[in-house]
Amino acid sequence: MRAPKRTVSLLLAAALLLALAACGGKNTDNTQQSQPTQQDQPAAPADNGQSSDTRTITDGNGRQVEIPQTVESIVCVGVGALRYSCYMGAQDLVVGVEDYETKAGMSRLYNYVNFDRFSSLPVTGTNGEPYVEEIIGVSPQVIVMSSYASVDADDLQSKSGIPVVVVPGSDTTLDDKAYETIRILGELYGKEDRAQELTAYLHGIEEDLARRTEGIADEDKPSAYVCGVSFKGAHGFEGTEANYGPFVLIRANNLADATGQELAFDIDPEQVLVWDPDVIFVDFNGLDLIREDYAKNPDFYNSLTAVKEGRVYSQISFRSSASNLETALADAYYAATVLYPEQFADIDIEAKAGEIFETLLGVNPYNDLKEAGYVFGPVQIGQ
Repeated sequence: MRAPKRTVSLLLAAALLLALAACGGKNTDNTQQSQPTQQDQPAAPADNGQSSDTRTITDGNGRQVEIPQTVESIVCVGVGALRYSCYMGAQDLVVGVEDYETKAGMSRLYNYVNFDRFSSLPVTGTNGEPYVEEIIGVSPQVIVMSSYASVDADDLQSKSGIPVVVVPGSDTTLDDKAYETIRILGELYGKEDRAQELTAYLHGIEEDLARRTEGIADEDKPSAYVCGVSFKGAHGFEGTEANYGPFVLIRANNLADATGQELAFDIDPEQVLVWDPDVIFVDFNGLDLIREDYAKNPDFYNSLTAVKEGRVYSQISFRSSASNLETALADAYYAATVLYPEQFADIDIEAKAGEIFETLLGVNPYNDLKEAGYVFGPVQIGQ
């Protein structure tokens, strides 16, 4: 028996209403459903005008220099740039050197301990004058230039197309320039920990020397004269220095300070005879010249009390292409053991020099210096 037409119609209408209700229960707003919430959105990169592969550093001249995030190759220009880079443990980044770095010698220990590497590198400059084409040829990521270089940083950067970062460098022992150079290089090389470690060590040396010498009255300090000091070449007995770095650190009574001079200079030897210093220190760089002069003028030297009584002592040359910090600090400790034996009685100079060399250079070449005749101890200037 068939269902009445009215019943079928009612059933169809009910089915249609159920279907519409089911569709209405779903979210049909596809645009709203496909968009994530703001919390889920990745943050848009900041538009600071530089690539994520680079960063900006402020150099020693206050210049803003864009450099790679990770610096993997450098060329150094001017005295001090390579030296302090070696102190920072960045010698393996060097891809070109100035010409004097390819010549063997022990007057610059940072070069001596890295000579096998440096001597085989392309020459990219001389005495602070860069060879721009040669620098371009070795493709360093950054040029590190000391303030002693003879070129303008912006000009070199423009000509080479390579970022130039200027560091102050230093031509004495420990000053603000030395510490600022270490800080900038730590940031440049991503070696901030090394910069902090080295800074703390050097401050410790300053504090140790100051603590040991601060209570010594001026009248109790023996007078000291340093000779054979190098500046623009080797000098003999007349070559001395006011504000001599190792003496400054130990508050020595440096007779040359009374002259009004500020740095290295030649003095009239007769003035030294008038002073008749209690102690004489000889820079090894000038020792041969002093011995030659002694052979010609033995009476002059033998008139000096320090010579007659054997109070002539060594200083290992620290001034070569500006000041070599590790040697200057060792010189300071040795001079202090001579001038203030009571306050420095516990210092074994060979051990202390080795500690300083190891900390700054990563190795201790003191035995090599000894074998070459550069040793801390009394000096015989006559034959």
